Amino acid sequence: MRQELAQCGWSLDIELSGCVKDVSRLARQAASAQLDAVWAAGGDGTVREVVNGLVGTETAMGVLPVGSRNVWARQLNLPVFSLAHPFHLREAAVSQARGVVRPVDVGQVGSQYFLLWAGIGFDAYVTKEMEPRHRLTKRLGTLPYIVASLMLARDFSGVRVRMILDGRIVRGRVVLAVVSNTQMYAAFQMADHARLDDGLLDLFIFKGTGFSYILRHAIKVFSGRHLQDPKVVHRQVRQVAVWAEQPMDVQADGDPAGTTPISLRVVPRALRILVPPQSPNHLFSSEVR
Repeated sequence: MRQELAQCGWSLDIELSGCVKDVSRLARQAASAQLDAVWAAGGDGTVREVVNGLVGTETAMGVLPVGSRNVWARQLNLPVFSLAHPFHLREAAVSQARGVVRPVDVGQVGSQYFLLWAGIGFDAYVTKEMEPRHRLTKRLGTLPYIVASLMLARDFSGVRVRMILDGRIVRGRVVLAVVSNTQMYAAFQMADHARLDDGLLDLFIFKGTGFSYILRHAIKVFSGRHLQDPKVVHRQVRQVAVWAEQPMDVQADGDPAGTTPISLRVVPRALRILVPPQSPNHLFSSEVR
């Protein structure tokens, strides 16, 4: 892969991280050195750490998808590495090297940034119970999450919340709220109208009280019919504040991010990314300049 990128005109330095937080530090160092790009070799958690090191800089982000889910890579239509397809990693690197650099929005929750989505409620509860995972468990992909979700859903109850969405108040009993920056949520296409550079986040509020509602919402999202459900509220927002009757877990890009009360907002076009030629045009609201 290094040889392939050299043929595309890139000079590459490889840095190994000793722990997760090393990734953000290394990305910040690269940006301070005014390097053209940082390539995140890992999954969505590694991507998130690189994002937090690059937001607001001129250094672009690329991804070498070798994680367990690779949602960001799949959103860009990048080939994903697997033992059955080892050369996909080389193809992913070359396609980004031959692509363009585009600015995209990021979300902010507290002092941290997220690229994909933030979840409040059930999915964050599952994330808290699952993360950090052992490396062996990660190799099983999404299966451990599916099993854990089914087990934990039996005892999970919706919580009464009050949300302020760009100044407008929404109240109700909620099992999950997702604030998404992308069209994909986990393995599902949930926000078809989302654009990576429109200065907006897509908020989905899944109302209900317990297991039956969680199952109902999961089926609707899986089948793409969630927006037809009166128990689902969809809004495009710039800022969200959430208060709950009792603390609800929060996650950002698959990592625990505290509990409510919480405020989230969009930071428009704060990150530059490497976009391969095969990425869908409908991910963006503007033409390449």
